Parts: sequence; C-alpha cells; structure tokens
Amino acid sequence: MTAAEAMVAATARLRAAGVPDPARDARVLLAHAARIDAARVTLIAPEDLSHEIAERFEQLVALRAVRMPVSHLVGERAFYGRRFKISAEVLDPRPETEILVEAALAEPFERALDLGTGSGCILVTLLAERETATGLGVDLSEAACLQASANAVLHQTAPRADIRQSDWFSAVTGRFDLVVSNPPYIAMGEMPGLSREVREHEPELALTDGGDGLGAYRTICAQAPEFLRPKGRLIVEIGPTQGTEVSAFMVEAGLTGVCILPDLDGRDRVVMGRAVG
Repeated sequence: MTAAEAMVAATARLRAAGVPDPARDARVLLAHAARIDAARVTLIAPEDLSHEIAERFEQLVALRAVRMPVSHLVGERAFYGRRFKISAEVLDPRPETEILVEAALAEPFERALDLGTGSGCILVTLLAERETATGLGVDLSEAACLQASANAVLHQTAPRADIRQSDWFSAVTGRFDLVVSNPPYIAMGEMPGLSREVREHEPELALTDGGDGLGAYRTICAQAPEFLRPKGRLIVEIGPTQGTEVSAFMVEAGLTGVCILPDLDGRDRVVMGRAVG
C-alpha cells in the first residue's frame, strides 16, 4: 500500500468513527509514523509504506478512532509558535489561551506567577518572550510539575523558571508583577457535554472544580492581591459565560481597572485586573 492509499483508508476510517477533520489527522499521524514533518507527506505519497511505518500508522489510527487526541499520540502541541511536550497528565494547550499570553505581554514585567501551570505553556512562553524575566509556576499535580519543568528545559527557560507543587498559593512566597492562570472552569454538570477527546483523555483536575466552575476564581481573586506588587496585574482565562462573575470577584478583592477581553470569535475569554499603586 502506498502512503497515499494508506491516508485515504485512514481518513475513511476516522470519518466513520466521527472524528472531526479526519484527513488532517490522518496526515499528521502518518507523518509521525514515518518520522517526518507533516509538510513532507506529499513527497512520500506515491511510495510504498514499509512494514514498520504501516504498523505504526495502523496503531495510531486505531487509537485516534477511539478518540484519543492527536496531541497525545504525537506527544506535543503547538502553542504561540512553539512545540510543547504534553501527556495525559496535563491539559492540552489551546489557541484561546494565547489571548491571555498576548494580554500579559502587552506590558513589561520582571517576575510572573503561573497558577495551575500544567504543561507550563503559559509560563514558559512568557519567559521565552521576555528574556530578562523570571517566574514561578505551581500546580497541585506532581506529574504536571514534571511536564512543565521538561518544557522549561526544552525552551531554554529553566534557569529562570521555578516549578513547585502547590495548592494554589500555599507554597508561593514573594510578590509578582504578573499573576496568570488558566484554572479549571468547567462546571461539573457540563462535563458530560464535553467531547470524548477532552472528557476521557484530559485530567479532570484541570477541567473542573467539581462544582459550579467558579471555585478556583474565588480563591485566586481573593488571595492574589497579597502577592501582587503595586500596579501588578492579575490575568485569568475564563469560560465564555463567566466574565461578569469573575470580574465581580476581582472588584470585590480590591483590584482596579477590571476588564474583559474577547477571543477571536468575540466570546469573553480573559479577565484582567490591577493592584492599586
């Protein structure tokens, strides 16, 4: 079977399994099986697949058909122009989170705190973009801390990134110009409506607080002011219906200039507030 024939067959199989954009996934998985860049798949399309590549491709397609995320199968995900190593122990980086990163980079900062750092994609990106900044990333999950540390090494920010296991602020000391977080914000009642890729393969701890989806924001907003330097910023990612509530939490905590930023689809995505000067 040629590579082109294998892709056609895989696309049909994935489509029958209800996988969104099956042709794209077949292409990415074949590239991974062949250990080449996805852009080179067309170059090998007329060639017969070796037994080794065909076997790897078959295994990958079978797993994708039962809705294992492509990023878990290939072990990485693109975020803000970089490739981040990920696993089933951390939340898959999403394009919407780049809105938070853009907001954070809009002003200078020297020291940043990332609450619930997961893969480390936010903290590592911020430090990679600001080469003199330092940061602390914390997560309740030890596995997530290991993954974040690995990504800090991968992107050469490890000397400036301190990764610690912590229940929100419990192991945090000092003050920061910037506190950022993409906390679990899915209400428990909304979990059954998530895609199989998310519901079955991403860590529940990173998705939901087990309640109304606002628990993490209550904690973060209430405690953040004591860790912010004067005029320091708190920036959090939210679900598209949570802007009003999270804004109120920030105002109640004494933050000023509270505002909601939309994502590229016009939905509320980020809430930002500032400590008094």
